[in-house]
Amino acid sequence: MKKTPTLTPLLGNSQKLDGGSMFGNCPRAVWQRWSPPDDLGRIDLACRALLVEEPPAGDGKPRRILFETGIGAFFEPKLRERFGVVESEHVLLASLADQSLTHEDIDVVVLSHLHFDHAGGLLSAWSESAEPELLFPNAQYIVGVAAWERALRPHSRDKASFIPRLQGLLKNSGRLELIDGDTSPTLGDGYCFYTSSGHTPGLLMTEITTDRGPLLFVGDMIPGMPWMHLPITMGYDRFPEQLIDEKAERLDDLCSRNGSVFFTHDPQVAFARVARDEKGRYSGEPWS
Repeated sequence: MKKTPTLTPLLGNSQKLDGGSMFGNCPRAVWQRWSPPDDLGRIDLACRALLVEEPPAGDGKPRRILFETGIGAFFEPKLRERFGVVESEHVLLASLADQSLTHEDIDVVVLSHLHFDHAGGLLSAWSESAEPELLFPNAQYIVGVAAWERALRPHSRDKASFIPRLQGLLKNSGRLELIDGDTSPTLGDGYCFYTSSGHTPGLLMTEITTDRGPLLFVGDMIPGMPWMHLPITMGYDRFPEQLIDEKAERLDDLCSRNGSVFFTHDPQVAFARVARDEKGRYSGEPWS
């Protein structure tokens, strides 16, 4: 019997962003019950990664796959304050160290898209004397083709969401795999992909086979528990109505298979099983 991988949520740098932007056209009187804002109207957000450690293969070594890297600490102080990044140190590296690992121990990094709050952790922390460098030197980097193309040629609406020099660093690493389908030669069995374009073109969601059933790394299609409600979208989403339809399709499928989702931005909950009530409304039941 094939053993299933070990799943470990890893916190990266946290953020405080405007609650109105995060909840789109949802009234503040509603969303503040889910995410209490501070005096500036900002809500707490995690930038969480998922570490998947596969059982040792023939060489006796486990394969370690990291799904996203959070926002990291690459911003200079002025921009760190502008985008609400709380910590100045690279928190994800400390979270890896808590697992007795370094970024050099990671074999694969899978990125749902290349917005800075999901890919910024690929870079070393800001220094006044040097440009940030690309981390994870032994890893293959996996990105969807459409998400990659968007990062190379962003629209003026989301241009500020990308790190201009990151794409060049990834390409020049010689370890970039672009996905144009539902599987990856690098990941192999136990993983498949779905895409969503409501938030950004070609957002890559990975389904992982686990001993609890299918787990979908949903990225920004569903940032956290409140966004499990179909009508709740972000002001940052490219096509909110399309996103709602995409959410409904994926959640319906997961619910039928007793599946779960992994949240990157929920400050309290990492894993939740998909549930639906008698009125057809979706919600998440946190893993115990």
